[in-house]
Amino acid sequence: MALYSEKVMDHFRNPRNVGVIEDADGVGEVGNAKCGDIMKMYLKIEDDVVQDVKFETFGCGSAIASSSMATELIKGKPLCEVKQLTNKAVAEALDGLPAYKMHCSVLAEEAIQSALEDYYSRHPEKKPAE
Repeated sequence: MALYSEKVMDHFRNPRNVGVIEDADGVGEVGNAKCGDIMKMYLKIEDDVVQDVKFETFGCGSAIASSSMATELIKGKPLCEVKQLTNKAVAEALDGLPAYKMHCSVLAEEAIQSALEDYYSRHPEKKPAE
């Protein structure tokens, strides 16, 4: 059995939404001290919908694939759905990750949540009531 699924390999070799959004509405950066992975997510939001999303990731293939898939899962989605994205959803969309690489999908979830927090800190009037 292959260590990585075809989807993981595809998103690693051909990552989607790589880059920077210069005038991003929300930016989140997270890292994992154990493995050294760093992920940065940029969100462009209009009418409470993610119109564009880009990422920069310094890390292993699983980290790059997780970042890429996470951006695909949230692009065009309303913020109420985006904030519910879980690392499990990212891993499932990649047809699984090895157990010792699940932290990469956690980083993707955390980077998106961090970008959302940044967005709401810039636009507190947009933050939904808990």
